[in-house]
Amino acid sequence: MIIRPAVPGALSLAVVSLSLLSLGLLPLKAAEAEGPGKLIAGIGPAGDTVEIVGEFKFTEGPAANRDGLVLFADVPTSKVYRVDAGGKSSLFRENSNHTNGQMFNAAGEIVCCQTGRVAVVSADGKSERVLADQYDGKPFNSPNDLVIDRAGGVYFTDPSFAAVATSKQGVSGVYYIAPDAKVTRLIDDDVTPNGVNLSPDEKTLYVIPTLREEMMSYPITAPGKLGPGRVFCKLAQLEGRNGGGGDGCAVDSRGNLYIASGLGVQVFDPQGKALGVIALAKASNCKFGGPDFKTLYVTAQTKVYAVPMEVAGIRPQGASAK
Repeated sequence: MIIRPAVPGALSLAVVSLSLLSLGLLPLKAAEAEGPGKLIAGIGPAGDTVEIVGEFKFTEGPAANRDGLVLFADVPTSKVYRVDAGGKSSLFRENSNHTNGQMFNAAGEIVCCQTGRVAVVSADGKSERVLADQYDGKPFNSPNDLVIDRAGGVYFTDPSFAAVATSKQGVSGVYYIAPDAKVTRLIDDDVTPNGVNLSPDEKTLYVIPTLREEMMSYPITAPGKLGPGRVFCKLAQLEGRNGGGGDGCAVDSRGNLYIASGLGVQVFDPQGKALGVIALAKASNCKFGGPDFKTLYVTAQTKVYAVPMEVAGIRPQGASAK
């Protein structure tokens, strides 16, 4: 069941164990939860899914700090919202240069993909600095999603959703920003690399393309160095369609991979075996957060959902956000 606040101004991500009456929540009809999702044994959902009600245009970039505090971006409006441990949502930052994918670093700052660049925003959201905005003397196309390794390096995708040949870089790429700020292009043979994440042991980089069913994995031989890629899994498709790819992704503490797609969040084990689908139609990204990191936050166009899970995500290292 999906539940959401009856009063739009409430904007609360309620703790599911609280009563519906105390939260002022009403259930959605089952028909409103599109897709073929079922309970995935040992994974979830572990209870009712809660929707944040708000005036969002296109949500993306969920990210949690080590305390479980969650941010998400509304890309067209160039705003970033904050969801605290108590479940309240509020505006965190305006004029975010259309922030998309983002992640907290070890210092508690937010590293984020923005229009034409990767930037680092202070924990309080009041200042920022540019981490990288070009490669080989040319500006990036459109940095989309990122993940930070334990060395402090940043892997990020830079697709071109227009014709690649006329894009700023001339290719769609995946890059690595080393701790010393050196930028290296790692992948240049995927038309639309979108989501990106690391396995818990950081020995595998997952790259999620948009325009094809095959999701990719690459062995990491050293920070910022990859071996040959392989097809990790194939996404299930909406009925009557094919060639649909994924978007953002998450990894849990067991190494399972969660891929946002038009069908919902598709879950795969570390060997690439499909485990099931969390049926939230038109999902764009997902990340674990909350105090125990057992809530999967899913962005889905104009909506944001909080899905209680049996399995926990991976808690980031470093400082807490202010």
